[in-house]
Amino acid sequence: MSNPIPPPPPSPPPAQPRNPLHGKSLEALLTELVAHYGWDGLAQRVALRCFSNEPSVGSSLKVLRKTPWAREKVESLYLFMLRERLRGARREGLPRAGS
Repeated sequence: MSNPIPPPPPSPPPAQPRNPLHGKSLEALLTELVAHYGWDGLAQRVALRCFSNEPSVGSSLKVLRKTPWAREKVESLYLFMLRERLRGARREGLPRAGS
């Protein structure tokens, strides 16, 4: 009897150090967006009733998990918010003209 060699275990997925969404839960994204924009600001930027009518994190998460296009918009808005913060931090660190 021959004893076949088992296949090697699958390699882990590659790390994504430059992906700001990697390792972030949808709840964490939503919580940061609400802290930054507020529910009204979020409703203005992403047209979802769960953001404008009696908003809550729980109900919004249910909608976002069931609606791929809405989740993509929220993730895109999160990335935009991160870029805004980075630009603001860079501006504060640079010397201003005329000073």
